[in-house]
Amino acid sequence: MISKSAVQQAVEEWLQGKEYFLVDISISPDDRIVVEIDHQDGVWIEDCADLSRHIESRLNRDDEDYELEVGSAGLGQPFRVRRQYEIHVGKEVETQLHDGHKLRGTLLSVSDEGFCLSIPQKVKEEGKKRPIVKEVPTDIRFEDVAYTKYLIKVK
Repeated sequence: MISKSAVQQAVEEWLQGKEYFLVDISISPDDRIVVEIDHQDGVWIEDCADLSRHIESRLNRDDEDYELEVGSAGLGQPFRVRRQYEIHVGKEVETQLHDGHKLRGTLLSVSDEGFCLSIPQKVKEEGKKRPIVKEVPTDIRFEDVAYTKYLIKVK
């Protein structure tokens, strides 16, 4: 079986000096390798092909036969690494907490412990008859999150 560390080393070599970052590497028992990368401005197919050739140049098919797939992390897929949160600051995301609550809001900031969402909430202001919708900053810890993903809006 091909080692994940060998694939990761090849990917990290290719990533040097580039604005791409590694999201995930998975290797199945039958040596199907899936490498997911991401970039703030999206992933170009030419770069996926280039990374694929680079990985293949570091692995020996005579030792082990494998299937290699290199692609982007996927627009509607949950975030897996902190950098995905960072590149989506200022954009609308959906977060589901482990307790089942779903939150939608604008991603304001990211820290080592978690992130802050601006969530629209109805708030009763003093002196007003009806509640108004206000953006409320809400801190969320990574350990409380089941998933977070970019919210795709269709107009």
